[in-house]
Amino acid sequence: MDVFGRYAPFIQDYIYRSGWQSLRAVQNAAGDAVFNTTENVLICASTASGKTEAAFFPILTLLAEDPPISVGVLYIAPLKALINDQFERIGELCAEEGIPVTKWHGDASASQKRKLLKKPSGILQITPESLEALLLKKHMEIPSLFCDLRFVVIDEIHSLLRGDRGLQTFCLLQRLGRLAGCSPRRIGLSATIGNPEEAGRLLAEGSGRRTVIPKFDGGREVWRLSMEHFFNTDPQADEGKDITDALPVIEQATDTAPPAADPGTGYIFEHTRGKKCLIFTNSREECEAVCQSLRQYCEANHEPDRFLIHHGNLSASYRESAEEDMKDEDSRMSVCATATLELGIDIGKLERAFHVDAPFTVSGFLQRMGRTGRRGDPSEMWFVMREEHPEPRAMFPEMIPWYLIQGIALVQLYIEERFVEPPRMDRMPYSLLYHQTMSVLASCGEMTPGELASRVLPLSAFRRISQEDFRILLLHLISTDHINRTENGGLIVGITGERIVNSYKFYAVFRENIEYAVRTGSEELGTIVKPPPVGEKIAIAGRVWNVDEVDHKHRNVYCTLVKGKIPAYFGDVAGDIHTRILERMHNVLAEDKAYPYLMRHASCRLSDARDVFRNSEMRNRPLVHLGGKMWALFPWLGSYAFLALERFLKIRCASRLGLKGLNSSRPYFMQFTMQASEEDFYRIAREEALDEFEAEELLYPKEVPVFDKYDEYVPEELLRKGFARGVLDLDGMKQRVLGWRQDGGENFFI
Repeated sequence: MDVFGRYAPFIQDYIYRSGWQSLRAVQNAAGDAVFNTTENVLICASTASGKTEAAFFPILTLLAEDPPISVGVLYIAPLKALINDQFERIGELCAEEGIPVTKWHGDASASQKRKLLKKPSGILQITPESLEALLLKKHMEIPSLFCDLRFVVIDEIHSLLRGDRGLQTFCLLQRLGRLAGCSPRRIGLSATIGNPEEAGRLLAEGSGRRTVIPKFDGGREVWRLSMEHFFNTDPQADEGKDITDALPVIEQATDTAPPAADPGTGYIFEHTRGKKCLIFTNSREECEAVCQSLRQYCEANHEPDRFLIHHGNLSASYRESAEEDMKDEDSRMSVCATATLELGIDIGKLERAFHVDAPFTVSGFLQRMGRTGRRGDPSEMWFVMREEHPEPRAMFPEMIPWYLIQGIALVQLYIEERFVEPPRMDRMPYSLLYHQTMSVLASCGEMTPGELASRVLPLSAFRRISQEDFRILLLHLISTDHINRTENGGLIVGITGERIVNSYKFYAVFRENIEYAVRTGSEELGTIVKPPPVGEKIAIAGRVWNVDEVDHKHRNVYCTLVKGKIPAYFGDVAGDIHTRILERMHNVLAEDKAYPYLMRHASCRLSDARDVFRNSEMRNRPLVHLGGKMWALFPWLGSYAFLALERFLKIRCASRLGLKGLNSSRPYFMQFTMQASEEDFYRIAREEALDEFEAEELLYPKEVPVFDKYDEYVPEELLRKGFARGVLDLDGMKQRVLGWRQDGGENFFI
């Protein structure tokens, strides 16, 4: 169809004013799907391809032709910063037609929220947490707000496909549809969907519609990619080696960083000079450390500070300052960031992105690289892999540069197979079950157990939860005063439950640490976990501060700026690595292939690692003898199957193998002592894997695995069941064990 001709006149005028010569392929395909079907639509296209316009041009056309009598479009995004960015873009598009756009999150204007409640219309932009609060606190307003809701647009939907936050979002959409009596179409947007069909099924759950996935030619992806390796102290991996000149040429560092500088950070320091860059790290602690070092280099070289910082523990003013600077086309500042700048915020013409060490996921790699190349240039990512020199007597598993190998595997999986991590569909989310049960009961008021079950259990997130599980949960909540029985047999929120539900922290289902606000004068810098005593130092906002006062009652830390460098701590962050990545890491070490993006140090370090791999016979067998009774096991399994194998060996096999002292470097290898031979290890492991046993048998006695935010309020028997059947990858573990050949051999894990 002629999609442009179908657009409303104000959309066509916007396109003319923007100087577009033609619609992009994604816009034509999405327009056809939105205009010519009544189904949900999943739009998968690369970053900066025009997905937002592809969705909103036809949606706004339909709204202009038949204006709804309530909010017509609900736009859900995972970050407030993304909502703020899209508020400006969508607002400009809607202004001429007079379609109101309202943002609704913790930092948004209260007056605008009141205005929307008084006269519901247009587009409402919201986070999952604010939508939860809206359903809970404004329960009676939901019908008037959303009775004529036509579309729900879920941006960066891939970020909601592997955890409780995504399941919460789909629960909320089902609850909203029931309360408001509406059945909106869902439009999902993402640049990093590995299995569109599977994601499309998840998008459709509970909507009563199928999902259409438009097909189109997205054009050829062009990347500028480099990967360099540094030992934290000299010598580097290439010292004294004569290697080929066929390596890629990247501008050489002049290395004016201080003589004692970390070479990897010094490399970043040099290659950001005069450019606008993003420097990604895997944790807030690493982000603070890198920013501190880079600022010290500026000081040592008598240069103005040219580094900013952005992560979730910083105050809104610090984050917004970094975002505004990134949008400034003339800026040459660089920002050290975590995943908070990974998602679709348009931060202008970035010249390159750096990544310190390897990300955990292909999805994260693609999202972070996609921050660059937004003005017609190719996306550009420079990986900087760092490690300490192995100790002179280190065991050979520690001779492998795991981050470097992981980084290569991530890149190769996408290049060769277009692999991206699939949605996690098989979890048993008891923490979320508690949360939604309390939310429904608090918002709706007294109801019978049957009524409560009829509102909660049909939610698609709880497809694996039985009525008996729900009964066990309700009895436990009654016994702990989270829920009370009334005289006529109804259920209401109890006093203990009210304290939880009435807290603003209830709206989020992701775990939060107990945090203290850090202040200097009247300015809030951000938050930290576990404040040190008065007189000690803390790291936040890329600088070091002396602690002057700690107010434990109000959770405030008062400090003053000092010089120095110390580590930061914001709480633990676990990585979830897929089995396909570990398998490709094995092949990186096994093959002789050269990768054109590897720089000189990285190429030499990979060559050394391959020598270790060959000499140790790791290629042909998972179990390698370290001498005496010491063994190392390389299962090449992702995080959850690795964890299952660890427990399987300790609980099911240890006595027969004489196995002791098992220590893991997850998810790369395990080391232990063993009385049995290599042949006996394979035989016994296979026999135990073939023996039928329940997943719960891989739990330790009296173990209560508490991982998710509300686990502490869930009965122990459900927590054990949820961890065993919804976290441990028993099937993946068994498949690997049964695939081991007792005589070794290539491709033992295929």
